[in-house]
Amino acid sequence: MTESWASSEHARLTMRANRSRDTKPELAVRRLVHGMGMRYRVDFPPLPSNRRMRADLVFTRARVAVFVDGCFWHGCPEHHTVARTNAEFWAKKVSGNRTRDERTNAVLSEAGWTVLRFWEHEDPSVAARAIRAAVCGG
Repeated sequence: MTESWASSEHARLTMRANRSRDTKPELAVRRLVHGMGMRYRVDFPPLPSNRRMRADLVFTRARVAVFVDGCFWHGCPEHHTVARTNAEFWAKKVSGNRTRDERTNAVLSEAGWTVLRFWEHEDPSVAARAIRAAVCGG
């Protein structure tokens, strides 16, 4: 067995338990958007040529990709905290996530997609209204 990247067994188990989809903030936004009568794909690659680039909600006909980003994982300017253990590893991880997010935004925008990003701490109803405006044109 190879050595774990985690600083402890507890840290490893905690990180493995984190969800990449169906988080509480994402579910809250999805519930509201669905309640507005809009239908979407979940955890779906907007570009068939890049299946690793997955958005949380995808409106294929309107070409809108929605991401609900976690404050810790994506480096929220308001709520991101520096890890107390293994700080260098986590700083590099979050920096890489931010770089990947910027690249994803650019690639999708260049392909004609509207990209919407929301932080997990944002009001889901505000996010839902912004999504409806982007998908329905106002």
